[in-house]
Amino acid sequence: MATLAKPNLPRFDVEIFQNEYLADGAREVNAIVTVTATGGGTSGGRPLGIADAAAAGDGQSAAVVILVDCSGSMDYPSSKMRGAREATAAAIDTVRDGVAFAVVAGTHEAREVFPGDGTLAVSSPETRARARESLRRLTAAGGTAMGSWLTKADQLFLTRRDIPIRHAILLTDGNNEHETAAELERAIGRVTGHFTADCRGVGTDWKVEELRKISSALLGTVDIVPEPSGLAEDFRSMMTGAMGKQVADVALRIWTPANAVVKFVKQVAPSLEDLTARRAEAGPRAGDYPTGSWGDESRDYHVCVEVPAAAVGNEMLAARVSLVLPPSVAGGTPEVLSQGLVKAVWTDDLASSTRISPQVAHYTGQAELAAAVQEGMEAHRAGKVDLATARLGAAVRIAHATGNEGTYKLLQKVVDVVDPKEGTVRFRKNVSEADSMIVETRSTKTVRVKK
Repeated sequence: MATLAKPNLPRFDVEIFQNEYLADGAREVNAIVTVTATGGGTSGGRPLGIADAAAAGDGQSAAVVILVDCSGSMDYPSSKMRGAREATAAAIDTVRDGVAFAVVAGTHEAREVFPGDGTLAVSSPETRARARESLRRLTAAGGTAMGSWLTKADQLFLTRRDIPIRHAILLTDGNNEHETAAELERAIGRVTGHFTADCRGVGTDWKVEELRKISSALLGTVDIVPEPSGLAEDFRSMMTGAMGKQVADVALRIWTPANAVVKFVKQVAPSLEDLTARRAEAGPRAGDYPTGSWGDESRDYHVCVEVPAAAVGNEMLAARVSLVLPPSVAGGTPEVLSQGLVKAVWTDDLASSTRISPQVAHYTGQAELAAAVQEGMEAHRAGKVDLATARLGAAVRIAHATGNEGTYKLLQKVVDVVDPKEGTVRFRKNVSEADSMIVETRSTKTVRVKK
């Protein structure tokens, strides 16, 4: 394991957890890669709180755009629009001095509310006060075209190409009904890699899959805020997280030897995200997978590599995993921040080759849990009660076995648990749409393996 720390940047550490022993002729190597960023020259390794985030780093290294749904449905009930204004004000108050920021009203088009001149304002007590005043212009009328909102954010970020950390917050209460799915897909594709985005749906009239598609592509989070009264605290929390980021565009680089192939790369904690298809070639037998921006935090990745079969007694390096700072941040050439090695050793010892790494087993279970929840909720919506009961019963069993208390409690919103060990459940009567969406939206959140 190698580490590196630069002034005002986090220190990155990589740990590899695996069973490196393979049976004679076996080819698949699995490893959990834990990446931990600490310090950053501001917090001494402590998790960043609001005060830390406000003081962290150089304000001119970050930019944020708040995209607020102002479609006509936001006035039904009127508490949604009122809650959106209050939430945006709370987010503005959390922007630290020097950060570039803007507010956009989103309908069937995107309209700049602040600063309103096609650029980003620089945060100060005066500009934050003016931004709060401008929120009176957030009024509900029109339709919903989220692709245009993302495009507007991209245009604003492009006015400050010198700023490396770019983050958007998107709030909506409805479906993307004024764009086709293909138009939204194209808009997402155009802005992917330009900024990260956290997405929130208020109420229950929006589609989880639409917001998840945006947040997944833009390496952010998605969640439901069932009641408008919860928006302000949620926006404040999201902005605090954005203010804690200290380095952008870090890549997970995986090098493999000749005739070895990366089968998949997935983020498995704090949430599930498949990065396999997002590989960018990075030289001979190496590929980069995007991880977005980092502050003081830790994440886990599941890497699976297929290697050439070998005889008992052979040993090889199956993969070298590195955290790489891009040339735009490192100053001209990519810079390795930390790295770890994934190994393969062939053995005829049955006990060694059949032992499953606890970390690999744990996160394989977490992926199965998320799939069971999503399949169960989809079956329930389709009226397939028996299938829904079976899949959610499996989810309860896995959540109980892996200690994922958060998902276990969420599942109890929709099923009565008869036997958690066996996964015996009964669907609850009169399950609310909000509870169903909470379970579905948060199904990809995982629990860390206990070290």
